[in-house]
Amino acid sequence: MAKKIVVYGLETVPKIEPGDDLAKIIVECAEKEGVGIEDGDIVVVSSKIVSKAEGRIVPLENVEVCEKAVELGEKTGKDPRLVQLILNESEELVKVERGHIIVKTRHGIVCANAGIDRSNVAGREDVVVLLPIDPDKSARSIRESIMKLTGKTVAVIITDTYGRPLREGQIDMAIGLSGINPFKDYRGKKDWMGYTLKIKRIALADEIAAAAELVKGNGGEGIPVAIIRGLEYRVSEKASARELNMIREKWLFR
Repeated sequence: MAKKIVVYGLETVPKIEPGDDLAKIIVECAEKEGVGIEDGDIVVVSSKIVSKAEGRIVPLENVEVCEKAVELGEKTGKDPRLVQLILNESEELVKVERGHIIVKTRHGIVCANAGIDRSNVAGREDVVVLLPIDPDKSARSIRESIMKLTGKTVAVIITDTYGRPLREGQIDMAIGLSGINPFKDYRGKKDWMGYTLKIKRIALADEIAAAAELVKGNGGEGIPVAIIRGLEYRVSEKASARELNMIREKWLFR
């Protein structure tokens, strides 16, 4: 039998409000759609609904700006209130140029605008959503609740959409995870021709995030959760999505 991996996109997830129980909603939708939850499933959740459930929605009218935010707003053409939120969510400014603010977030992610987004939030320009405060903790909470509700052993990955250095377009990547090693490590193993691999360590969690995006989408699809079934992975209770962030000493482009 040919090897296969199945990706299901849950289409009945309702609009998420602060305080909603995401695990309960995911389990109910999976059952309703005939997918269910099985041992070994990987539940992939868009960070947007995690942030909404955790109340990470901010009306810009409530943001007080500092002098630095005003200065960067003038330099980049961005709303100073948005810039203030970017500064609040960041531990370092990496690059400010030509209308772009690239930062290192409190999560250790290097990205534009600290991952702050206006899309699929409130349909208004003046309301934004911030990333979850601790995506690993969020993933762990969802995972533990799903396993308690179903009795099944699963992994959970929380994703967000980012550009990549020197590549056009964006893809979904893992920003939080629980129950899965983020890497598939080939180092020390032999390839098909017998050569011993020395460097190859696949960012499995990011590949899973990108695969899930194929059914979740990034526009008006209304599919914020995917279930991936049939993929072999190493279970890990201690792994963190932070392991995917490259340490500064390895940065070749700056």
